[in-house]
Amino acid sequence: MVKSLSPSGWSPAEPLGISYAREDEDGDLEWRSAALDSKNAVIGELDSPQNQGRVVGISIYNQAAETGGLLLFFADRTQVSFSPSINRRALALTDEMTDLPWYLDRMLPGLSAAGLLGYQAQDIAD
Repeated sequence: MVKSLSPSGWSPAEPLGISYAREDEDGDLEWRSAALDSKNAVIGELDSPQNQGRVVGISIYNQAAETGGLLLFFADRTQVSFSPSINRRALALTDEMTDLPWYLDRMLPGLSAAGLLGYQAQDIAD
């Protein structure tokens, strides 16, 4: 699924490297970081049989737009969530609200090509 976002400019390579997580035995997300050149190895690790049935996550970044966030894959791999947390794009109307249409416009083509059947978008105030 991460690779399906590449044509729209999204990559696991963020300014400081690659950030990813996997669920540990206690159900907590264990965050790790890796060098930029290990992108394929990280994706391979997250897709490995040892992580089937576990929640995994990876930060994705759009270098041209200088924004990104956390892409979280739930244990059954039929649900994914995205939280814009790297230089979040705000609506021109108000900084308190996320420009969800901007993210959807740039992510849905790749996710749809990967088999996405629907989505739910919500902006949650801090």
